[in-house]
Amino acid sequence: MEECEMLVLIWAGIISFCIIMYVLLDGFTLGTGILMPVLSEHERDIAASMILPTWDGNQTWLVLGLASLYGAFPLAFSVLLPALYLPLLLMAILLLFRGVVFEFRLKSDVGKSRWDMIFFFASICITILQGLIVAKVVRGFGSSEAFINAFSCLTAAGLVVAYTLLGSTRLILKCEGDLQKKMFAWSRVNAVVLIVAVSLVCFFTPFVHPRLYQLWSTVSNWPVLFWLPLFTICLSAGLLTSVKYRYEYMPYWISVLLVLSPLFGFIVSLYPYIVPYHITIWQAASPSNTLAFLLFGASIMLPVLLVYTGYAYHIFRGKVKDVLHY
Repeated sequence: MEECEMLVLIWAGIISFCIIMYVLLDGFTLGTGILMPVLSEHERDIAASMILPTWDGNQTWLVLGLASLYGAFPLAFSVLLPALYLPLLLMAILLLFRGVVFEFRLKSDVGKSRWDMIFFFASICITILQGLIVAKVVRGFGSSEAFINAFSCLTAAGLVVAYTLLGSTRLILKCEGDLQKKMFAWSRVNAVVLIVAVSLVCFFTPFVHPRLYQLWSTVSNWPVLFWLPLFTICLSAGLLTSVKYRYEYMPYWISVLLVLSPLFGFIVSLYPYIVPYHITIWQAASPSNTLAFLLFGASIMLPVLLVYTGYAYHIFRGKVKDVLHY
C-alpha cells in the first residue's frame, strides 16, 4: 500500500514538473510573440533569433505531461479532457498554426510584418486559453457556472502579463543595445501590472470555491501558507530593484520565480485533487503495476529530455547579436 501511494505521488510530481517546465520554457516564447507589435522589424528579427534555437523542444513538456496524465491517471484524463475539450482543441490548433507561421516568417523575404502580427495573434490567444483553462480548473467542474466569468478573465489577463514579463526579461538577458533598453522599460511596466494582477487573483481565489476558502481561512494552515505571499512580495521588490538598476540576469530569473510562486500556490490549493473537487490523485491513479511500468520508461525519457534541454540552452547561452536562419 505504501509503495502504491509513493508511486501515485511520484507521478503527480512528474506531471506537475512537466507543467512547470512548459510554462517557463514556452512562456517566454509566447511572451516574446505578444511583444511583437512594440518591436521594430530588426528587433523582431533579433527576438525571433532568440527563440529559434530552442523553441522546438519547449512543447515537448506539454506533450509529456498529457501523455503522463493519460497513462498514470486515466480516470482524470477521461473527465478533464471532455470538460476542457473546446479550449484544448483551440489551443492545439493555435500551437500548430503558430509553428507554421514562425517557419514562414523565417523563410519570407517580404511581408514579415504580416507573419509577425499573425504570430502575435496566435501567441496571445494561446495564452488567454491557458488562463481560462487554469481558472476553470481552480473553480472546479461540479457547477453549471459559465466557462468565462470575471475570475477567468482576470486569470487570463494575469497570465498574459506574466508571459509578457518572461519575454521582456528574457530579451534583456539575451540582447543588447536599443532593444535591451526598450525591454527594461517594458519590464518595469509589466512588473507593476503583474504584481497587481497576481495580488487580485490570489485575493479572489479563496472565494471561487468553499474548499479553497476553508483552506486559506483556517488559522492552523497559516504557518505553512504564509510564506507564499511573503515570498511573492520579496520577489516583487527584487524584480523592481533589478530592473531599476538595469541588471541583465536578475530580472529574468526573478520573473521565473515570480511566475512559479502563484503556480505553486494553485498546486498546493488543489492537492490532493486532480479533478477539483471530486476526484483525488489516489482515486484516479492506474494500478500500481502500471505505474511502476510507466515509471521505468519515464526514468529513461525524463533524464534524456532534461539533458537535451539543458544542453541546447547551454550551447545558445550567449547574447543574440545577429539574425539567425536555418
